[in-house]
Amino acid sequence: MTTKTSNDTRFFGHPGGLQTLFFTEMWERMSYYGMRALLVLFMTASLQQEGLAFTVATATAIYGLYTGAVYFMGLPGGWIADRLLGGQKAVWYGGIIIMCGHIVLAIPSNSTFFIGLILVVLGTGLLKPNISAMVGELYDEHDPRRDSGYTLYYMGINIGSVIGYMVCGWLAPNMGYHWAFGAAAVGMAIGLIQYRATSIRLNNVANQPTVQISDATKKKSWLGIGIFLIALAAVTTMASLGKLTINPVELAKYVAVAFTIIFFMYFGGIFFFGELTESEKKRMGALLLICVASACFWAGFEQAGSSLNLFGRDYTDRLIGSFEIPPAWFQSANAFFIIILSPFFAALWINLGKRMIDPSYGAKCAIGLIIMASGFIVMFFAAQFAASGLKVAPYWLVMTYFLHTVGELCLSPVALSAVSKLSPKRFAGQMMGVFVLTYSIGNVIAGLLAGSFDPNRLDEMPNLYIQISLFSIAIGIVIFLLSLKTRHWEKLAEKTPQDEPHPVAQQG
Repeated sequence: MTTKTSNDTRFFGHPGGLQTLFFTEMWERMSYYGMRALLVLFMTASLQQEGLAFTVATATAIYGLYTGAVYFMGLPGGWIADRLLGGQKAVWYGGIIIMCGHIVLAIPSNSTFFIGLILVVLGTGLLKPNISAMVGELYDEHDPRRDSGYTLYYMGINIGSVIGYMVCGWLAPNMGYHWAFGAAAVGMAIGLIQYRATSIRLNNVANQPTVQISDATKKKSWLGIGIFLIALAAVTTMASLGKLTINPVELAKYVAVAFTIIFFMYFGGIFFFGELTESEKKRMGALLLICVASACFWAGFEQAGSSLNLFGRDYTDRLIGSFEIPPAWFQSANAFFIIILSPFFAALWINLGKRMIDPSYGAKCAIGLIIMASGFIVMFFAAQFAASGLKVAPYWLVMTYFLHTVGELCLSPVALSAVSKLSPKRFAGQMMGVFVLTYSIGNVIAGLLAGSFDPNRLDEMPNLYIQISLFSIAIGIVIFLLSLKTRHWEKLAEKTPQDEPHPVAQQG
């Protein structure tokens, strides 16, 4: 296949199909992050400001549910692509659904707000996991360009997020929130147009389902999907008409518990009933530690779109001369820092390895969690100034985002690498799906934590930030200490059940 040969170097030495996926993902991330940056601001804005006038607790709970659902829906989205549509069609239809969601959000009607959010969730769940998987399928198994290809691809993600923050962030305070949501729809439309126009470069990559199922099973699957969508539409309609009352804060609590239970049931099912060898079980034990670190990390990191976003709007001096910095622009700091720091961290791990200093996956994740937590120590001092009635300088938020980005670069790519390396090979795909659940858990918890920031009780704000910091640091220290044990488990060689005998208790 042309796209998998070393002769295809049309995009900076990489297969031409990478250009298609690069720009599709760039514009999709522009639409996603541009809208997400405004979500809590829009929900808490007054009716006179075209907002929904929700309380902070309600708005942040909805935000947590939304971002958590986006990651969770990647699981069925990947399943649908593998068995029913194929990756190329999944990305196309997912993009169309996302665009429709942003168009609905752009309509100046509060009654359609949740319909727009649901459409974006469903579309992102269909597009996001499959476009990432397609990048890897452009290369042969031993193609040395694969890692640098993913680096280029992730650069597209960050460029798209910067565009989204800047464009939508400026439109919201100057033209109105619905103009900003409309811009997100335009961004997704541009991504779809270029995807269709250049899809020939993908050749046959992911153009068919990878898992063959019978026609009867396909019909049952589509029937199940149809029933789910009808039920979802019915609940949404009843809630819009006031016939069903949903408390977002209580719902977020139940969803956080449900996601956690699903995670442990799936993880435990593979661990206890997957016929694993002793070395595989120990590697899974090391992986569990990393999953805990990931969930805790995202619970703190995702304050960016909620409590830190509100802090930037309400308590930060955003005037530079006569120009007022749009509050959503502060979130672009993360993307800028990632672009700047990623090459440094890539070189750091390589150079440490050359010096025979190779921290374990668990230790790297623990360090990342502690560094992220230190960002809330910065916010503790900033919140003290805000509680005294002063507007704080922008550099407090910028420093916080810098520390959060350093923590992210220590943890996020390392954790993904750990999942691919430590998971039993026959469960690698499923374990990546299970790991994504830690994102969902962290995001929902982040929304609940942000709901504790009562704008009428500014005196409580510093304590809330320091509590998040101390809790995260404590978890990081525990994980680091446990990693001194699990580091040996990480180095155990992969063995198949045929290579290593099982205990007698497992043979029955």
